Amino acid sequence: MNQKQRTQVVIIGAGPSGSVAAALLHQQQIDVIVLEKSTFPRFSIGESLLPACMAVIEQANMLDAVTAAGFQFKDGAAFRYQDRYTAFDFNDKFTPGAGTTYQVQRGHFDKVLADEAVAQGVELRYEHTVEAIECLEGKSILTVTDEQQQPYMLETDFVLDASGFGRVLPQLLDLEKPSHLPPRQAIFCHVTDHIDSNHCEIEYDRNKILISVHPHSADVWYWLIPFSNGTCSLGVVAPPQWLASYGDDPLAVLKQLVNEEPGLATVLADAQYPTSAATISGYSANVTQLATANYALLGNAGEFLDPVFSSGVTIAMKSAQLAAGVLTRAFAGESIDWQRDYAEPLMVGVDTFRTYVEGWYSGELQTVIFHSNPDPKIKQMICAILAGYAWDTNNPFVIQSQRRLAVVAALCAD
Repeated sequence: MNQKQRTQVVIIGAGPSGSVAAALLHQQQIDVIVLEKSTFPRFSIGESLLPACMAVIEQANMLDAVTAAGFQFKDGAAFRYQDRYTAFDFNDKFTPGAGTTYQVQRGHFDKVLADEAVAQGVELRYEHTVEAIECLEGKSILTVTDEQQQPYMLETDFVLDASGFGRVLPQLLDLEKPSHLPPRQAIFCHVTDHIDSNHCEIEYDRNKILISVHPHSADVWYWLIPFSNGTCSLGVVAPPQWLASYGDDPLAVLKQLVNEEPGLATVLADAQYPTSAATISGYSANVTQLATANYALLGNAGEFLDPVFSSGVTIAMKSAQLAAGVLTRAFAGESIDWQRDYAEPLMVGVDTFRTYVEGWYSGELQTVIFHSNPDPKIKQMICAILAGYAWDTNNPFVIQSQRRLAVVAALCAD
């Protein structure tokens, strides 16, 4: 085994939360090593960003690189259910801040962020896998294998787990906890869409993610995320047993379900499909604790809700921003309480998103979204959350999310 090495912070994973956290810490002259088990670019799901991400990207000094990458411009979200269509313009929202963002192929996007972190001076080790961790008082020791499968020990003051669905520390430290959300399954692929927005028979806006609801099963929904190169990410989310009734060929199931939603079938009438589609199931996850004096879990490594409102990257970046801020204070000698200073602030937004995920599947949020005569002020408040500003406690629909949504849904149902 090679000689033990040491750094102030180890970050597991070079996805959006890992790269952003590394850049923010490096700005504060904090020594960071990022360990990434794969090589980039690599495929990842979660391609529609929210405007709230942009301030964090800018703080990490990555905005110019992202802007130069040529991603698809995004200014809102559109929803379709049967003959009803409604759109949210993220510029017309309650909370100040960016109202536009991008829809991104994650392989390219994640590499842009990781490359920018390296350009800023961060040490990033690809094909290095964390095999074990020993948490001691004031430090942790990680057992890592490098790209040659050679093991080494890495000592650090603190660990940030940004491993996403890999959930490295939750597995190594037995932190996994079942999610309260029911299990769901997604089938997805990238299609060459051939959508002509100017001649489409129904309303369609390439600058918005399109979320369509199955005409006969309101808890089944589709995403359509257009990219700047003429392709789209296309997916359907449903209860696993419901999907199973359609057969075991994911691509055939996806095509059949697209044909069952007339609006989506019209938009994708000329689409070219790949030879196969991917599936992911049981993706909602939770943990017994988000942080201790030895580590903090970022983004999906801590809790993942559901893909319906594209909250994953936003939560990941917010967690990176919060954790980097707390660590900066800790290394400056301040007394830190990770529950008070990190977990509780992070959960303000996560719990808000959870209300809207649960409200989507209960039907409450769909009742509000598809209401024919929405109150403009209420729509702006909900729009702010859909744009990712789920931590704005000046927004009544954040601070009292469940009660407010229930009241408005009841009014819209009358």
